[in-house]
Amino acid sequence: MASSPKSRTSAGPTALGPSASISVVRTAVAALLVALGIAWIAVYVNVAQDGTSLTWMGDLMRWNFLIGFGLIFLGLVVAAHPSTPLGRGRGVVVGMLGCFLVGLVWIVVYYITGQDLTVPVVKNLGQYNLMVGIGFMAVGFVYATHWE
Repeated sequence: MASSPKSRTSAGPTALGPSASISVVRTAVAALLVALGIAWIAVYVNVAQDGTSLTWMGDLMRWNFLIGFGLIFLGLVVAAHPSTPLGRGRGVVVGMLGCFLVGLVWIVVYYITGQDLTVPVVKNLGQYNLMVGIGFMAVGFVYATHWE
């Protein structure tokens, strides 16, 4: 007895189609990770970098950028899951192209301005700006794997 075409194409309860619900917890965790990464870098550059306050953070020196950008990248990767708005439909394209463009602009701005730019994060990172740009592009490839 052959099954009807309708029963073969029906999605089970675990399939994430356009009508599947959005995970508020995963979306909030992704946004929180990105916000924590931005805040970590901002606190280090504006408060702890001189070494007079938050000395424990100042002692980490450039590792603070790794922690901050790592949190940002992790948050973007968590947001690429199909149960979040950026992980489905047009959100995948927005996330993918957004990450690709941010990475490209980051590298181009660094190459054009070199060390003459007065933006603290870009100036402090030096050659590590290339890693940040490539990191954004790598996260864009995570989104590209979810594109249908």
